[in-house]
Amino acid sequence: MWILQSAALEADAEGAVPALTFRLRPGAIKTIGRAPGAEFIVDAALVSRVHCRLTAADDSVEVVDLSSTNGTYVNDRRVERAQLKHGDRLKVGRVELKLERLTN
Repeated sequence: MWILQSAALEADAEGAVPALTFRLRPGAIKTIGRAPGAEFIVDAALVSRVHCRLTAADDSVEVVDLSSTNGTYVNDRRVERAQLKHGDRLKVGRVELKLERLTN
């Protein structure tokens, strides 16, 4: 299983926004975005309605940018498509998520 986790997001008018945690099992295909139709909702500045797609495998997670306005970044490099490994950082908008692989 893979875990994508953010630090606490920037504060809004109501105060601090809690950290985000998303879980991916091998074989899962999930989208990240602001829209209610996205499987992983990230309601933050500069995130597109449907920003990117994640496909989890046993040894990596593939990310594909879905023509987002502000781009998808892996380890501070803008990508259209990339393979993520344990410890990589995925950035959508201003939200940075760290990828961790859980082993049994």
